[in-house]
Amino acid sequence: MQSSNSFPDWHGTTILAVRKNGQTVIAGDGQVSMGPTVVKGNARKVRRLAGGAVVAGFAGATADAFTLIERLEAKLEQYPNQLARACVDLAKDWRTDRYLRRLEAMLLVADKDAIYTVTGVGDVLEPGESPGGGAVAAIGSGGNYALAAAKALIDQDLTAEEIARRSMAIAAEICVYTNGNLTVEGL
Repeated sequence: MQSSNSFPDWHGTTILAVRKNGQTVIAGDGQVSMGPTVVKGNARKVRRLAGGAVVAGFAGATADAFTLIERLEAKLEQYPNQLARACVDLAKDWRTDRYLRRLEAMLLVADKDAIYTVTGVGDVLEPGESPGGGAVAAIGSGGNYALAAAKALIDQDLTAEEIARRSMAIAAEICVYTNGNLTVEGL
């Protein structure tokens, strides 16, 4: 039961990254829900960073995610063309800084060569290669559905964007916190 002092039960994000045949895309749905109610259907949860060389998607509290994206942009300026180093440095700060530790969000970031999931517990995870080549990663309420769909489609004769779009459509059919209003950014 929710106390009168607690925040509402916000849900609603599915972010999926797919890398295949030299193309990387991150797709995010547009739904934000509060409990059983959809409060916004066209949120934009995928952004280009570092002059377009990096794409990031976020799940969790929006203000917290924007704070993390701003911090990641600063790290990318500090370590140009070194996405892994910027992500690790952000994760270290996130884990050790008293203010940042309270942020409730996750990031999925990619450049042309790699995909990383960055969490507040200090994780910087790079997905392994999928059978048939390529890599996939997902976060958010419908992330497991999109991830399973993308893994099933990765060895098909589809582009990374086609896999992402089809996988997000499958997640939207299954997860009540995911819709089909997509933002897709590619590299």
